[in-house]
Amino acid sequence: MGPHIRHCRTALVAALASVLLTPIPALANGAGSPRTPTGDAIRRIPADSAGHRTLTDPLGHGPLAAAPCRSARDPERAARLSRDIRAVVSSRHGTVSVAVADAAGLTCAYASWLRYDSASVAKVMIMEGVLRRADELRRRLTSWEAANIRPMIVSSDNTAAGRLWAGLGRSYLNRFLTRVRTRATVLGPGRYWGLTRTTAADQMRLLGVLTNPSSFLRSRAYGLKLLSEVRRDQRWGVPAGMPSGMTAHVKNGWLPRATHGWRVHSVGAFTGQGRNTYRIVVLSHGNPTMAYGVHTIERIAQAVHRGLDQGRDGGPTDNALTPESEISEESDGSAPYDPLPGWDEPEPDATP
Repeated sequence: MGPHIRHCRTALVAALASVLLTPIPALANGAGSPRTPTGDAIRRIPADSAGHRTLTDPLGHGPLAAAPCRSARDPERAARLSRDIRAVVSSRHGTVSVAVADAAGLTCAYASWLRYDSASVAKVMIMEGVLRRADELRRRLTSWEAANIRPMIVSSDNTAAGRLWAGLGRSYLNRFLTRVRTRATVLGPGRYWGLTRTTAADQMRLLGVLTNPSSFLRSRAYGLKLLSEVRRDQRWGVPAGMPSGMTAHVKNGWLPRATHGWRVHSVGAFTGQGRNTYRIVVLSHGNPTMAYGVHTIERIAQAVHRGLDQGRDGGPTDNALTPESEISEESDGSAPYDPLPGWDEPEPDATP
């Protein structure tokens, strides 16, 4: 074999090794590639949900990733906020989706179509389902519903969530999601409400049920009140950098699994007398620790609060990140760590 041929073969082997050793981004498959459940686990998703994928490059390099925020009234503010969000996301590991909307018409959608295991943020959906059913029956919450809905939200009680999930039933919850016009949320299998798969875009729709003055949910004020009373150690995330004079209505999820590492999510609505109401959703997975995910979310939240310019008359109440010593690194317990047969599938690109 001549030296020229040996050189070509060496170059070819090196090139192949480079390709094979390059990590495959976990973003490509959203929250995973499960087998589709059968029977009442299926809720039909409108075909137009797939169209959102053409607008966003999941690797963060596409046109929408460069300018995820839009505002007809104030395009300059939207452009600044786009740059700030992109700067934070590009400096962090893992997969992140962001959605923002305010009453003045500004919206942000950064990879908002990607699906994640919802973990404890599914409790917002369960709460709204319970409230909607009471509205439909023209009654107040029963004593049993009230005794479960409050701990489910305020202290993230999983037993209470399981009771309400079972009490509502899958058929009712699927009808409720259709009423909300979610496009990609699929209920978790069996009793595993924490494995409900959802997107940032759908979480914005669910928050809108509580914040829209013309909402079909007559008891939305009660739902917002519960979210404003979530206990202190579970109020990290999107409230970071919140301006003074506003109230945070927040629910978080924090769940490690065998694939894609920690799911760390935070969804919240921000209200205040004489203030512009707005919503922030940040979903993430592939986080090496819970604290890492919390700080990613909080850096994004700080940029959003600042970008919406809500704090001109007093500034943020607390612009600092949650200290790592106050982050438990314990699962919210909403789903098993190991893959669930028939739902999860082992993935070669999964986070160990």
